[in-house]
Amino acid sequence: MNPYVAVDEPELVEFGPARGPSVSGQGEPGGAAYNTCAGALYAVAGSLCGAAARNGRAFDLPPLEGRWWVEDERSPFDVPREEWHWHLFLRLPDTVEDAWYDEARQAAPHPAAPRVQLVTYTEGRCVQVLHRGAYADEPRTLALMDAYLKEKELVPNGLHHEVYLSDVRETDPEKMRTILRMPVRPAV
Repeated sequence: MNPYVAVDEPELVEFGPARGPSVSGQGEPGGAAYNTCAGALYAVAGSLCGAAARNGRAFDLPPLEGRWWVEDERSPFDVPREEWHWHLFLRLPDTVEDAWYDEARQAAPHPAAPRVQLVTYTEGRCVQVLHRGAYADEPRTLALMDAYLKEKELVPNGLHHEVYLSDVRETDPEKMRTILRMPVRPAV
């Protein structure tokens, strides 16, 4: 299944292992900590693209992905954004070798590059939907996902996941596209 394709209505999908550079932190989206970590992630990824190209396996950078959570019983929308936690991630093609990653991290011209780690995770079964519009309007799309989970007797089983198909700096809601994804399991 292509991890960068979703439809306008919630659907059940399944994803195997994903591997790539990731950096974790806490703070509001677009805030200082987030921007520092995103800069480090892209610096390492850019060096990794160079290493892959030198080895005859060039690739384009994939869309940024973020997995989000709060350490609070309240809804994330009721928790101050500076308390949000996240893993930022860039999915790598299978042709990228681990040794290139080590080289890329050392060569990356960013002081926070050492925070970037090579990770592999598997989400498995998920519900996903394409959100069109501003990030602030996500609650309406998340409500569709929640209704779908109840209808299918599923419950969340992992972190809220977003795949930013448009540039995260985009401000025109007409151009903004984000896949919202949630790992799930049967409610029983």
